[in-house]
Amino acid sequence: MCGIIAALAQRNVTPILVEGLHRLEYRGYDSAGVAVLGDNKIERIRVKGKVSGLDEALKQQPLDSRIGIAHTRWATHGEPSVANAHPHLSGDEFVLVHNGIIENHEELRAELKEAGYTFTSQTDTEVVVHLLAQQYKGCGDFLEAVRQTVARLRGAYALAILHREDPNRIIAVRRGSPLLMGVGVQEYFLASDTSALIPVTQQFIYLNDGDLVDINPEGYRIEDENGAPVEREIRESEIGMQSVSKGAFKHYMMKEIYEQPAAIMHTLSGRTAGDNLIIDSFENIDAATLARVKNIHMVACGTSYHAAAVARYWFENYAGVPCSVEIASEYRYRKVCVPEDTLYITLSQSGETADSLAALEEVPRLGYLASLAICNVPESSMVRTADASLLTNAGPEIGVASTKAFTTQLVALLLTVNMIMKAKGVNKAECKAMINALNQAPDLMAEILKLDAEVEKLSEDFIEKEHAIFLGRGPFFPIALEGALKLKEISYIHAEGYPAGELKHGPLALIDSEVPVIAVAPNDNLLEKLKSNLEEVRTRGGRLYVLAEEGSEIPETDGVKILRLPKCPDVIAPIVYTVPLQLLSYHVAVMRGTDVDQPRNLAKSVTVE
Repeated sequence: MCGIIAALAQRNVTPILVEGLHRLEYRGYDSAGVAVLGDNKIERIRVKGKVSGLDEALKQQPLDSRIGIAHTRWATHGEPSVANAHPHLSGDEFVLVHNGIIENHEELRAELKEAGYTFTSQTDTEVVVHLLAQQYKGCGDFLEAVRQTVARLRGAYALAILHREDPNRIIAVRRGSPLLMGVGVQEYFLASDTSALIPVTQQFIYLNDGDLVDINPEGYRIEDENGAPVEREIRESEIGMQSVSKGAFKHYMMKEIYEQPAAIMHTLSGRTAGDNLIIDSFENIDAATLARVKNIHMVACGTSYHAAAVARYWFENYAGVPCSVEIASEYRYRKVCVPEDTLYITLSQSGETADSLAALEEVPRLGYLASLAICNVPESSMVRTADASLLTNAGPEIGVASTKAFTTQLVALLLTVNMIMKAKGVNKAECKAMINALNQAPDLMAEILKLDAEVEKLSEDFIEKEHAIFLGRGPFFPIALEGALKLKEISYIHAEGYPAGELKHGPLALIDSEVPVIAVAPNDNLLEKLKSNLEEVRTRGGRLYVLAEEGSEIPETDGVKILRLPKCPDVIAPIVYTVPLQLLSYHVAVMRGTDVDQPRNLAKSVTVE
């Protein structure tokens, strides 16, 4: 959830490290720090709060070195403070940064205290650096000390380590937490995310779980979890500077909302031809396996869970395949019954979501037919772990509140529905109609974006509100959940999503003029039922905001405001109706003065449990 960057270069690395931290800010953090080696000593600066505070500190105390590490911390063990900020030291010998959680830190801490080590923080990370110093005393070799240290750690970690006595060397290790290496001209970099290194290189090595990399000015050596030397492919990144900049937009979130028509076209590109699906264009997906699918289990977290919940309706309605959807953090801790020929589907924007990845790793043991990862990052742990993958190709998403990652996941899921239908020979006409509808989605989303000013005007009604209720029926219930999540994430308004038919079972008690109710009301077979639910709200003095299709017979009256959306095919309506909810949450957050792209207490990639 926090961010690592490290550099060994032919120039002063401090500006590179700090720029990298700025580019990792979207991941979520509450403190920042940098450490370099120079003049036979470790120099370190740490601050509580934003990286901008580190910028100011470095103006007062400039650091100049060709080797260094830096970090943004999201508090897990210990409150946000300078003392708990990374990098962490053991004496003046070792300094390191760490992402992840060390599960056996308490027993190691007790052992190290007994051995005479003094702790200055509450973090599990300080345990690692003192353990490293202890191992080094025993063996006298930097690399061997790192090997012995990680052998004693339980949990998830990505580590980048410097040793005062070895001033031209970085050793890094990853297990269960993302870490990649950037390769330049006689320069080497490490980071949690590609975007941090785009200004300095386009060449990347994606380290496997358990890998250790030993870097010096002459090159690098990678060994696997068994200590055997290995070669890892250098890959060219397709991400450009424009992809990770805000451009003309005030916030990344707004840029990413407006990128959705193009992002969906990228998801579809090369996978459809006219109204036909090109089934052999997918990554490692076997049509014969799909034809065997009798059940589907989908497991995800947060926004990805909402995408899966929408897709459950599609899999059962169109493909005729029973489908269940579960939250990964619950799924992984219960006994799971897996019916014969069940396909396991997991979703994640980053492909590094800790709970989802841990659940996926259990799939071989549980006897699933196959596993499919729907993801936005081709070299992610999730993609490499699953039997097959379907990439959303949405491009980098920087804003913490997911927008284009969500809608492209929905598109990818609908493509998966179509693949299973086609593999099973189900209703060829409906298969073609589905692809034709998907091809309309980018233009329909572009039409809805033209309503931005109208949504902004509606948003003014929410500035002083502290609660909101979102309603939907059928596949629009998960869209209501997603709308509520977006609003609470970035505006800090307490918001809940409910199936509209559940109003009488409790939520109706909350209705008054101070609790706005946002209803997703497409012109489908449940519209008349939904109208009755809306009337229940209106007659109790509730204020209604309804997303309704042009031509639907929902009048705008006192206490009822309607946002008219263009008519669209039923199958893609959940995708299209998501956009105005994203715009609503964005404008409300801006008007309330919150941090849209980096909301408090949240991180983009949840890489710890």
